[in-house]
Amino acid sequence: MSDFFDDEPQDEEDIKSRTQIKREAEALQSLGKKLIGQKPEMLAKLSLSDELRAALKEAGRLRQNEAKRRHLQYIGKLMRAEDAEQIREHIERQEAGTRAYTQHFHQLENWRDLLLNDDKQIEPFVSAYPDADRQHLRQLVRNARKEAERNKPPAAARKLFKYIRDLDDNQ
Repeated sequence: MSDFFDDEPQDEEDIKSRTQIKREAEALQSLGKKLIGQKPEMLAKLSLSDELRAALKEAGRLRQNEAKRRHLQYIGKLMRAEDAEQIREHIERQEAGTRAYTQHFHQLENWRDLLLNDDKQIEPFVSAYPDADRQHLRQLVRNARKEAERNKPPAAARKLFKYIRDLDDNQ
């Protein structure tokens, strides 16, 4: 008879506070917002329901802020049935790859800037990139400096960067 009046749940771990439920819903909406910004090729790699795919496609068509907000809530609701962890991991891998590419791109830009500012940097560059043609490299650096002195558009600096990038790609 005491079981009849026992209002407390058997498992306290199953109980979620309203705040926790709201945080989880907002996290799914946030994940859905990241999905909206993804390219179709990336979305094709994910196992998403047809309903969620249609909702993501529809989100790009909406222009009014309130409509976008409501639609994002709808996407968050649809996300409850999806494997959120798999989606999150896929997006994180893609973002990590983008960050690594950006960092590598900045390193190449740094080489270009070092070469333009100091002739002594040619030796470390050639040791890092043994396929580099010193004479061609010096000529590109010289042309870029002349352009900078004359306040011309940086066409030679772009050629230098392209040469550096090509060397890096071939290495």
